[in-house]
Amino acid sequence: MLKAGAGRSDITPPVGIAHAGWGAQTHQVSEGNDMPLYVTALALSNGNLQVAIVDIDIAILTNAQDAEMRDLITQRTGIPQDNIRISYSHTHSAPVTFGEWLTEGMELVEQWLLELPGAAADAVAQAIGAQVPAVPSFGVGECDININRRPADDAGNLFTGRNWEGFVDRAVEVVGLDDLDGNPLATLVNYACHPTIMGHLNKWVTPDFPGPMRRVVEQTVGGMCLFLQGASGNQGPVDGFTGDLRVYRRAGAALGAEASRVRLQMDPYERKERLVEILISGADLGIYEDVAVSEPDDALAVSWVEVDLPARDVLSLDEAQAEYDRLAKELGAVRASGVPDDEVQAAVSRVMRANIYLNVSRNVERVRKGDVVPLRIQAIRIGGAVLVTMPVEPFAELGAQIKERSVAANTVFSGFSNGHYAYLPTTAAYEEGGYEVRVTPFAPGSDDLAVEACLEAIETVWTR
Repeated sequence: MLKAGAGRSDITPPVGIAHAGWGAQTHQVSEGNDMPLYVTALALSNGNLQVAIVDIDIAILTNAQDAEMRDLITQRTGIPQDNIRISYSHTHSAPVTFGEWLTEGMELVEQWLLELPGAAADAVAQAIGAQVPAVPSFGVGECDININRRPADDAGNLFTGRNWEGFVDRAVEVVGLDDLDGNPLATLVNYACHPTIMGHLNKWVTPDFPGPMRRVVEQTVGGMCLFLQGASGNQGPVDGFTGDLRVYRRAGAALGAEASRVRLQMDPYERKERLVEILISGADLGIYEDVAVSEPDDALAVSWVEVDLPARDVLSLDEAQAEYDRLAKELGAVRASGVPDDEVQAAVSRVMRANIYLNVSRNVERVRKGDVVPLRIQAIRIGGAVLVTMPVEPFAELGAQIKERSVAANTVFSGFSNGHYAYLPTTAAYEEGGYEVRVTPFAPGSDDLAVEACLEAIETVWTR
């Protein structure tokens, strides 16, 4: 029998932690926490098979951080490393996860990051301790807080904003787990949108829209809610880059309301209506019973598929480091000169961009093997649904292809899990250009190979 339990750790950071997640901002540290940040875990088992899914309010977990966290979870709980999925919400208003150019608040970041593996292991251990027999269910809704984020200006240059003509995936995919009495244990919500509602003007740590979404679901449905970031490489919020905290709260509440609506209508059983009696009253009343005529699908399985994606040339590590060092030195001089904020902002933006390229070069140097970048894809089957994920920021078109072609009855596709590489655009996007294409280490054609590998991983767990 399938068993499930949920657990949670609070990872809200101290005020004054480094919070410079935007090149356009001039402040370096937070002035408060608008909502808590959490690690939320779901533990599943069926016979000897144990699985954990972890949801973390953080922008990025590097491959090294993922490996460290996975290792500690296995040590503490006994769950095999390959049976763990570590997902991150990608909120851009959490503490920074890299920021060598910062002069304030980084010592708090270092301590915060050191505590994350323990917090994740604690959440998984809580979830294991809370396990009870469970039945899974699945549903899909729709929410319009997101949009394609790759418009072009009049000269054809792409920027990050609102592209009303571009492809967008607004599906709200919901996996539910209830105990045998129908009480909610956990809800998984998958949605494709960059958590970039809170932008460069914001000085508060927030989970962005996933935080209020979880809160609404938990208050409305019950149990714990986990967020899985979908194929949002080219998907952003309609209302974004703001300093107004109310905007992310509203967007999260809207998504949470739709996820709750879907969740409350989900039923793990196929039922048949039966008229029990006609009760004599002021008007004769039909008393019905909806009888379960099927057993819930309690399958649990995990598979991994490795695919070699063609690599694209990026700056060498030495070149990227030299450019970053030059711009960091320039930023230091600008700050010391007492120039207006707009000049500081421009200098920060240049360093931030160089730091992105530097981290891409570092990542590629660690993982590249000749002309390819090996990528591992994970699929987890929970009853009639399969959760498949890649450690990249995939474009939404990839998710649409996978869901359309999947052999599974219900397919939930995500990125932002099990480490981080970079964006995975569609091949067509390389001709268009734009930020996501500039920073990817993958060559055109990688998208098709990744889609096929995802379909293979899905088929493995679906037919097992």
